Amino acid sequence: MTTIETIEEINGLQIARLRAYIDDRGRFMETFRKEWFPQRSWQQIQCNRSDSRQGVLRGLHYHHHQIDYWYVLAGRIRASLVDIREDSPTYLNTFQVDMGEQNDVGLFIPSGVAHGFIALTDVTLTYTVDNYFDGGADEYGVAWNDPQFALDWVIADPAVSERDRSNPLLSEIPAGDLPLKTV
Repeated sequence: MTTIETIEEINGLQIARLRAYIDDRGRFMETFRKEWFPQRSWQQIQCNRSDSRQGVLRGLHYHHHQIDYWYVLAGRIRASLVDIREDSPTYLNTFQVDMGEQNDVGLFIPSGVAHGFIALTDVTLTYTVDNYFDGGADEYGVAWNDPQFALDWVIADPAVSERDRSNPLLSEIPAGDLPLKTV
């Protein structure tokens, strides 16, 4: 049976500890159920797939109006999260978790929590969201290597997109671009 774990480091962050059913034919696993997060009123309306080579870093991204639910289909990542919601009781707290391969978990990421990952192997990540991709109107970024976060990305020289390399430090983000409230 899947269990849901509340992550104390970041308000609203949850991990689904998934259960696999394994026999000589292979394995079966439920990766998501809406009922696992009943306290949230969100509609899952889009599911996305991200494929990354080992050493690729994506993030840190955040949204004002989008909840994410991540699941690694193949490979392994280190997910890194930072609470940048100024009114949150866990403001500026960080949390990191390795996902995939030996750690089958789903990750529920509330709006306003900056998130990213480093591909520790070649990886396929799926993420379900409650808002359609709109070309970037609700896609914000903060520097993945902001020293005030002190995140351990494990890989010294990751491959980072030009867009993510140009994300500002948290201290440089205009107040109007920061998350408005804790969801």
